[in-house]
Amino acid sequence: MSHEDPYAWLEDVEGEQQLDWVRARNSEQAATLAGTPEFAAMKARTLGILDSEEKIPDVSKIGDFYYNFWRDADHERGLWRRTTLESYRTAEPEWETVLDLDALNEAEGENWVWHGASVLRGDEEYRLAIIDLSRGGADADVSREFDLQTRSFVEGGFFRPESKGGTSWIDADTLFVFTDFGEGTMTPSGYPRIAKRWHRGTPLEAAETVYEGAAEDMYIAAYHDSTPGFERDFVSRSIAFYNSELYLLGAGDELTRIDVPNSAEPDIKREWLTVELREEWTPANVTYPAGALLAIRLEEFLAGSRDLQALYTPTETSSLASATWTRSHLVLNILEDVKNRLEVLTPTAHGTFERSAFVGAAQVGTVAVGAVDSRLSDAVWLYATDFLSPTTLSIAEIGSAPEPLKSMPVFFDAAGLVAEQHFVTSDDGTRVPYFLIHREDLAFDGTAPTLLYGYGGFEISLTPTYSGVLGSAWLEQGGVYALANIRGGGEYGPRWHQLALKENRHRAYEDMAAVAKDLVERGITASAHLGVQGGSNGGLLTGNMLTQYPDLFGAVVIQVPLLDMKRYSHLLAGASWMAEYGDPDDPAQWEYIQHFSPYHLFDADADYPPVLFTTSTRDDRVHPGHARKMAAQMIAAGKDVTYYENIEGGHGGAATNGQQAHMTSLAYRFLSERLT
Repeated sequence: MSHEDPYAWLEDVEGEQQLDWVRARNSEQAATLAGTPEFAAMKARTLGILDSEEKIPDVSKIGDFYYNFWRDADHERGLWRRTTLESYRTAEPEWETVLDLDALNEAEGENWVWHGASVLRGDEEYRLAIIDLSRGGADADVSREFDLQTRSFVEGGFFRPESKGGTSWIDADTLFVFTDFGEGTMTPSGYPRIAKRWHRGTPLEAAETVYEGAAEDMYIAAYHDSTPGFERDFVSRSIAFYNSELYLLGAGDELTRIDVPNSAEPDIKREWLTVELREEWTPANVTYPAGALLAIRLEEFLAGSRDLQALYTPTETSSLASATWTRSHLVLNILEDVKNRLEVLTPTAHGTFERSAFVGAAQVGTVAVGAVDSRLSDAVWLYATDFLSPTTLSIAEIGSAPEPLKSMPVFFDAAGLVAEQHFVTSDDGTRVPYFLIHREDLAFDGTAPTLLYGYGGFEISLTPTYSGVLGSAWLEQGGVYALANIRGGGEYGPRWHQLALKENRHRAYEDMAAVAKDLVERGITASAHLGVQGGSNGGLLTGNMLTQYPDLFGAVVIQVPLLDMKRYSHLLAGASWMAEYGDPDDPAQWEYIQHFSPYHLFDADADYPPVLFTTSTRDDRVHPGHARKMAAQMIAAGKDVTYYENIEGGHGGAATNGQQAHMTSLAYRFLSERLT
């Protein structure tokens, strides 16, 4: 830690002095806010929404059963449960509990948070699973073998101690495992550097190394594809974000690289190799643009052919949101000015693809697609949602009309609300979209309390979504909501993301400021009534709104943020993000990074709007020291700071619905009090 930083001591995450500081801050303005009747009412309603038994239970097909992880008022930590498709189709499915996490925590004296399960596929029993559990919601977790027939952990079964990493089933007696094997086996980002093959009945330290990455790599993993007739093993080497290699792992652990650009995303399904490009590529004298999706038979590619076919080519206004394989089809989900449309591609015997529309798919709002069982089935899940219409779930066989299964209940009164899309011109002339939700009878007199939300990083797209919490806590109370699709995101594909990388990061912040100014110019609101909110990379965004554009906002919410961009690459997983932001230890790169480091941009003599910081002690991805140090610096300068640090929660900020309701209500009550 730098001796020049007076608040560096707050980087000791669980030191007693540091936690005393946290407890003291939590007991100040955040506690006062949480002590109001308005907060209590909002939290109760928010928790009721999060705990609602009418929510859509998302399911995953495993054998004949459909599994779901569920939290409600009676199951704070959650149930892993299952039903049949026939029962799931009914209004009240009959669920069989597989694992009760609350009961497990009580029995073991732990605070386990569900991190998911992987089931051994390829046999007829679907009996064995690996369950991942996290203490308090951290990224680091343990892996424990579980028997789905006896619904109990396997005595003497596979157990991976707590670490970042994971496993993949090879067969009933063998796993790939990538985890902390001891000194020197983790990367600078805190992720596994070595992948091994682990046999049942042997200690973890006896597992055989199948691949060892370089010391400076980001993440090494190995996994098995159990598709019948196409069983294969793979090694994935992530050198950095947007820089990775994929290998086929053959007999004798021979490695065959899938020789595509390191920036591309290769995917192998049955006999096909698809390649999604992040940069322009010219194989066999044909140039394909960034954002294109290419395909070729894997055997032909490995034999040296580069006669790829373009399945999708982006335009100035469209990008590929996802490509989802079923057993015999590929469903493309395309964003056109941040609105979804679906296409179906079907391989032919001649090695080409026939293109057709997706029968019956909604072409408005946001549509998400997921394969029901891509190994054996041509069925897909379809989720359709927008800001004002409750989310619906359907199941569809490719070529047949979707069958509606479930619908989210109406959680707020949307009568009189309208959702619009607008475009604004950023400082350099770039056209930037944003969504706006307001009352149809809005006065346009600049008085409406308005919340602007954004992210702008890591090629992540923000699209319309139904949120009962946002609707009840903000829209129903007369608030206006704006969702910004700024550069750095993926709304227009990799080019939109790359336009705001490293030395161009300022463009994301200029875009956000342009949206804020447009909201004022349209008469929606005024700076005194305009709030801005974001988390993680979005917390860095809102930190820059606070320090670079303080006059534009009446309140700022900064959640699980990056803020000290001089230290970020030395804190937890920070080293893995240098492809996004740059290397602050390189003087040439620090020259531009310092201009978007809120911790260093802060001026004790400047005026700033009120700010709320929230973070989690158990966040082992983005260090809580970012929020702690920035808050301490501002408090010392006498600024209006509200700080709340949840002891659990991981990077999501909360480990239970109750914790989520508390933190969400803090944000909305803070905004309501400061902006009205």
